[in-house]
Parts: sequence; structure tokens; C-alpha cells
Amino acid sequence: MNDDQKALVWAHQQSEAAQRMRDGGGGPGLARAEQIEGMNGQEILEAMMSGALPYPPMNDTMNLALVEVGNGRAVFQGIPLLGHYNPLGSVHGGWFASLLDSALGCAIQTTLPAGRSYTTAELSIKIVRPASHKTGPLRATGRLIHGGDRLATAEARVEDEHGKLYAHATTTCLVFDVPKRAA
Repeated sequence: MNDDQKALVWAHQQSEAAQRMRDGGGGPGLARAEQIEGMNGQEILEAMMSGALPYPPMNDTMNLALVEVGNGRAVFQGIPLLGHYNPLGSVHGGWFASLLDSALGCAIQTTLPAGRSYTTAELSIKIVRPASHKTGPLRATGRLIHGGDRLATAEARVEDEHGKLYAHATTTCLVFDVPKRAA
């Protein structure tokens, strides 16, 4: 498969992922506590991907989709749009940060047992080349480095279909027990 074909396949996969979520009854929103009770982190993400649970509303705003999950691994894909530009005429660093933070956090989430959650405590990104609406699909692949009881770390890379690096990042996340609901 040549690079142009791969770009089309990636764009189609992102479209299919979004359609699968909608067809499964999902849409943007927040899962209720009773919907995720007893589910581990990877099960929650898989339920979002199938449409059984809502997906984060920011995915629509940022034109991102979760396309793969596995133990300690998450892949988000995004296609930058003109609406993601900075005043200098290229994709805003916040778009890269959102793509990377999503992949990093979800890589950690895939390893969490039921009743545990996380939040980003530190995010360090390096953007090594600009992107535009003509760049096409970019993928952020997040991988767990360390999963501890209180802190977890992960790393991610943003690449195009040619394997060209656009950005990379690391994160430290605070891991905690999900607060119990009041009866």
C-alpha cells in the first residue's frame, strides 16, 4: 500500500470509528457512575468505542477519535482542520496537546482496575514540525511506561501515515480511587 492509500485508509478508519460510536447509540457526553460501575479502564474505553457509552464531547471539537486500545496502549487519530489554526497559520499547539494527552491518559486508563481513575498531573510535549489542514490524518500512539498505585507515566508520538514524526510527549498522571456515590 502506498502512502496516499494509507492516508485514505486512516481517514476512513477515523470516520468508521465515529460512525460505530453513533450506530451503537453513543454520542458526546458523560457516562453516569452506574454505567461504568464494575468496569475496568479498558472495558470503559471499549464501550465508548462501540457506542455503548458516550465519548468525550471534546473529540468532536478537536476532530479526534479513539481508534485502538490494548493493555497499556491507546491510539487516537485526528485530522487537523482550519478551525484548529493559530494566528501564524498552522495548527495550534493545543490541538497537538489534546491529541497527545488523550493517547497518554487512555494508555494509562487501559491498565486501571474497576473503581480507579486518573488525572493528568504533568504533560510535556515537543512539537517537531508544523501541521496544517492539508497534512491529513495524524496518529498519537500512547504507551504506558510505569503504572503505580499513585502515579503512572506514559509516552506518546504523533506520526503521519509515512511514519514522519510531528510531536512527542510524556505524562505523569495521578491515580486515585473513584469517590463512592452517596446512597
